[in-house]
Amino acid sequence: MQLTERHVINRDDPRYQVIDDAAFASKNLYNAALYLIRQAYIFEGRYLSYTTTYKLMKSHEAYKALPAKVSQQVLMQLDHDWDSFFKACDAYREDPSKFTGRPKLPKYKHKTEGRNLLVYTLQALKGGQSKKGIRGRIQPSGLPIMVETKQKHIDQVRIVPRKGFYVVEVGAPRHADKDRPRRGQQLGKRCWLPHLTSEGNQWRKAA
Repeated sequence: MQLTERHVINRDDPRYQVIDDAAFASKNLYNAALYLIRQAYIFEGRYLSYTTTYKLMKSHEAYKALPAKVSQQVLMQLDHDWDSFFKACDAYREDPSKFTGRPKLPKYKHKTEGRNLLVYTLQALKGGQSKKGIRGRIQPSGLPIMVETKQKHIDQVRIVPRKGFYVVEVGAPRHADKDRPRRGQQLGKRCWLPHLTSEGNQWRKAA
């Protein structure tokens, strides 16, 4: 469990625009990687794991638009979204009555209005670090801004897009010796795909 310190960045804050630009770049990467995964899943019946997606995306313009560690977190987020989709598919097959319809594939974020989460692990934070922990202010990698914090030990900083503002969440571990949060994982292929045949829509398992 984490203790979270929150800071609201409104439109009139001088830090807003650089954060907004980074969140837009995060959206671009999310959509570009999602396209690859959806294409493989729909037309080939296979899921691209985080590792495979990373290898395909690491030289992509959208990946390079953000610091590498931040881009990796975007791909991990996408991996998590697909994991949630697969779990929903499992639950649907067990009891369809709990759903209003079949679970849908993760969706693209709006081309111009969409923004995406930014996650900065400890290795992607600069400034104010010492053997005793963080001191006062931190700087997310690639952003020319500083964030004040009262936390001495930090796991990560999340910048969450909201309508008209951003929330900067400084995550501090409740116990300093806790393991770091789970990172991306390779996922199994557990959902049923719509497969068009001459006999109509059928469902087959992605394998």
